[in-house]
Amino acid sequence: MIHGGGARPPDDPEQSPATGAAEATHGAFRLSPPAAAGAVVALAAVALLSATTGAAGLAFGDVVATLADRLPLVDVDSALSARQESILFQIRLPRLVLGMLVGGSLAMAGASYQGVFRNPLADPYLLGVSAGAGFGAVLALGFGLDVGWGPFDALPAAAFLGALVAVSASAAIARGAWRSPATLLLGGIAMAAFFSAAQTYAIGQLSETRTREVLSWLFGQLSTSGWSQVWILGPYVIFCGGILLLHRRHLDVLRVGDDEALSLGLNPGRSRLVVIGAASLLTAAAVSVSGLIAFVGLVVPHIVRLLVSHSYRVVVPLSALGGAAFLALVDTGARTLTAPAELPVGVITAFVGAPFFALVLWRGARKVPA
Repeated sequence: MIHGGGARPPDDPEQSPATGAAEATHGAFRLSPPAAAGAVVALAAVALLSATTGAAGLAFGDVVATLADRLPLVDVDSALSARQESILFQIRLPRLVLGMLVGGSLAMAGASYQGVFRNPLADPYLLGVSAGAGFGAVLALGFGLDVGWGPFDALPAAAFLGALVAVSASAAIARGAWRSPATLLLGGIAMAAFFSAAQTYAIGQLSETRTREVLSWLFGQLSTSGWSQVWILGPYVIFCGGILLLHRRHLDVLRVGDDEALSLGLNPGRSRLVVIGAASLLTAAAVSVSGLIAFVGLVVPHIVRLLVSHSYRVVVPLSALGGAAFLALVDTGARTLTAPAELPVGVITAFVGAPFFALVLWRGARKVPA
């Protein structure tokens, strides 16, 4: 439900500020071991499904034995041939790990944006952050700036600049966006439209070969050639993800309003800047290696809230695990549903996310008094 203001958080409308303050300070909701274990088991199951599914069938037991054999102090005979091991370690596992990193990044960033703006509909795609990052990446690709090594590649840096401009412009349009979440969302949609138009114009200036490359990237894809893209994104996930996890308690405090947050010893402005900066950099790094993949940051945090808890101490870490499992599962479908052809991952997430977004809007509209 979208609220126009007040101290009540839109993702938990029944909670009073006093109750929220008590939860924020005393930790009424913490990540329980069963919930964490369930998320890890689900992620492991999806990972094994992805690793064993494809044109070259790999037996479940053989894959598990081969992976176990790579562990220290473990000696297990593998039935996989040299060719099958090459498929597993040079094609499927890099793509699987990249998908999990991208999905976890987008879901964690979405949960963080929802907390900092107190808007359950905020996510990197709807705020225009993904479009801004995409525009920066298109410019880098178009001018051949996708050079460098690992996290020092120029592509994530260009994407981050675009993402930061987009989220800053969305907040500037709303002026005090955390008190007017509906206006913030409209500002984000405006920024997404603007940067999408800028992308189209920039693509029109490229050569035919570059245009095909950029358009393929924009639809959202996880095809890799080895582990290079994992090394690009991995350090950003560790650094920015760590910041967001450390600030998840701050997101709970921000739910009760700025005055209450100040009384609890939190600097709301500084916390927002840190969270927005980390979430934007994480989104930009994910977009730079995967293209535009929509709605992951909207769908996954909502499912976590419905199944587990509204507390961001729970939502942020479980969104990371859930986003990783969700995108790995979607990518498995993308490369097998129409084999030997391959669907863009962004197309499937849009098919799932757009109806989900409409459902959230419809439920919110039903709760608004006539």
